[in-house]
This record gives sequence, structure tokens and C-alpha cells, in this order.
Amino acid sequence: MGRPDLDQLYVHESVENVIPKEAFVDAFDDLSIPTALVGDGHEFGRTDAIATYVPRPEFLDAGWVHCIRAGYDEFDTEAYEDAGVRLTNSTGIHGSTVGELALSFMLSLARLDHRYRDHQNQRTWWEPPYDRPFTIENERACVVGLGTIGKAIATRCDAMGMEVVGVRRSDEPVPGVSDIFSPDELHEAIEDARFVVLTVPHTPETDGMLSDEEFELMRDDAYVINVARGPIVDEDALVDALEDDEIAGAGLDVFETEPLPEASPLWDFDEVIISPHKASATNRYHLDLADLVMENVHRYQSGDLLKNRVA
Repeated sequence: MGRPDLDQLYVHESVENVIPKEAFVDAFDDLSIPTALVGDGHEFGRTDAIATYVPRPEFLDAGWVHCIRAGYDEFDTEAYEDAGVRLTNSTGIHGSTVGELALSFMLSLARLDHRYRDHQNQRTWWEPPYDRPFTIENERACVVGLGTIGKAIATRCDAMGMEVVGVRRSDEPVPGVSDIFSPDELHEAIEDARFVVLTVPHTPETDGMLSDEEFELMRDDAYVINVARGPIVDEDALVDALEDDEIAGAGLDVFETEPLPEASPLWDFDEVIISPHKASATNRYHLDLADLVMENVHRYQSGDLLKNRVA
């Protein structure tokens, strides 16, 4: 299908779910085409591009739609393909941000920063049992999924002196990763890890990837770090594993239901750290997203392949 030049970039107001919408629009001041903020119900044509957080039926009339999230589960890729509308996502820009959060979870769980802060809030001088704090150096981290985020986490763990193994379909070597297991070797990969770090996309194959059997296999001093998607971990099984001391704790940025319901037992565990799906949140996230969109505008106008095209 032919590709007419773009005349207009629209920013859908739904981007305010994760970034300031006005600042995002302002980030395109030097773009070769005009940028405008738009809400629902606007009419689009084939010379329009849209950056959005959510799908809308009218987007199928545009020339190209960019999802500002890495996950595009809500977008009907078949509908975009049938309509001849290019769809791209924002994968590949979260390595540093998500990698740092994952590492901070590991450091806090090892050195008890979270517990010290809890007691600071209570104005109590708390000293942990002698055998509880540990260093992450020389501990094993199993990174499940070695895409952009997984590789960034592996690099950081390796720099901290950890032993890093990974799980991925390809056996191509990854810097900092000493051993790579295939997905059907997941149990072998996780059973000796102090930290099991999840970075895989949510698919039918990864849904409930960690459940009762996996928690039983893991070390009783192991921690789950989930910076991927909530449904990859069976939360009921995770709660049971924590209550039964089958694992030591968890650092969780994502959940089956978001926001995490007030009634969730996960709030109550001292050794669970919860963040509100903000692993990518920094004060320049809108600029990182804008850089990706602008690169694709240039590619689009030049007739080149779009980066991160998913439909």
C-alpha cells in the first residue's frame, strides 16, 4: 500500500495517563510537521499520524498510529492491518528506567532499605536479625526475558558482581549473562536463583508463568521481581508462597488488577515492595517518547521501515 507524506501529528489527550500532555506536544516544536493536541471524536485522514495511550475507532482512518506504551495488547492489530494503518509501539526505550527500578528492588530487599523506612515512619530504632541482611554480590539473578529491558537488567546485575543467567528462545550470547536457558527449561533456570526477574511480554504462553509449581521449586530465600506484566505471576499462588515461606519476598511494579485493590494481601507483607506501575517514570520520559516518535516521522517521510512496527 502506498504511503502519502504526513501533514500533521496529533497527540491524543490519553497520553496524560503517563506523561504531561502539553509538555509532550511542546517536545515536537522542531518537527517538520505541525503537532496538535486532540480528544475523542476527531476525524483523521491518511496524512495524519497519532501518538496515543489508548486505541480509538477513528484512528483506523489515519496513516500511522503510535502507542506510547511498550504493551499494545488493547490495540487490535488485525484491524490496523486490514485498514492499512501502520501501528508502532514504544518498546526499546525503557532499558535504563526499568533496569534501575529492578536493581533498586534487589538492593532494597537485600539491604533492608524498605524496612528501615517503615520503622522511620514509626520513629522506631529497628535493628534486623544478624543473619537477615546480605549483599547482592555473588548472588544469582535469573532474568526471564532478555529483550531491551532484560539485557539492561542483566548488565546492571553483572556490574554489581552478581552471577546472571537468563531465559530466552534464542541461545545467542548476551553480555553479562553466563548461561541461557530455553523457556522449557524455566524450572532449571529459577531453582538456584536468589532473584527471579521477569521482563517478558504478556502472551498466552507467559500468562501465569510463575505459579504454585514454580514457587515450590524456588529457594526459600528467593525473591520475585516483576517489572513485566501482572498476569505473568499468579497472584493467589504468590500470596500462598509468601504466607507459607516458600519464598522470601517480592518487588512488584505490575499487578493482575491495577491499581492494586486495597483488599489485596500483598499490601501486608513486610518483604514485598510495591510500586504503582511506574518503572519507566522519570522527569524526562516524555522526551524519550518524543525522540522515538520523531525518529519514526523522519522514517515515514523518507519511505523507510518504521521502528517498532507491530501492524
